[in-house]
Amino acid sequence: MKTSDFTGLSEVTKVVNALQQLLADYQVFYTNLRGFHWNIKGKDFFVLHSEYEKLYENVSEKADEIAERILMLGKTPVHNFSEYLKVSKIKETGVVSVGEEGLVQVLDSLKYFIGSERAALTVADEAGDEATAAMMSDYIREQEKLVWMLVAYKSE
Repeated sequence: MKTSDFTGLSEVTKVVNALQQLLADYQVFYTNLRGFHWNIKGKDFFVLHSEYEKLYENVSEKADEIAERILMLGKTPVHNFSEYLKVSKIKETGVVSVGEEGLVQVLDSLKYFIGSERAALTVADEAGDEATAAMMSDYIREQEKLVWMLVAYKSE
């Protein structure tokens, strides 16, 4: 017995590939955010220390949702960090302690995620996978608002 026997989704290879990519990207982004949170210094410490924590908690939830969606589609999510590093388009950062530098990294990452999620949404639509498409749409909506807020904060 397979989940696809009940969902009617059988041609999901492209969707799963897109989700595996996002999972790797989110796992590396999560680690970068933890580093930003731990190492932030200066006048923006109180604001950004707290904001980075909210961000990495949100990213952790997204990684879990993506992995579970891959499982729902009948595949196994990659779970080795060594594999994430091989394929992730988000690259590991060094120590970032300056608020402006961290914000630029976050905004660049969000730009990438919004584009990747739009592509995954298209692939999911083509496969008739409404659940994945809705998930991507929700992520895009949330991230576009976050970009707006971060740009407003950065514009001081």
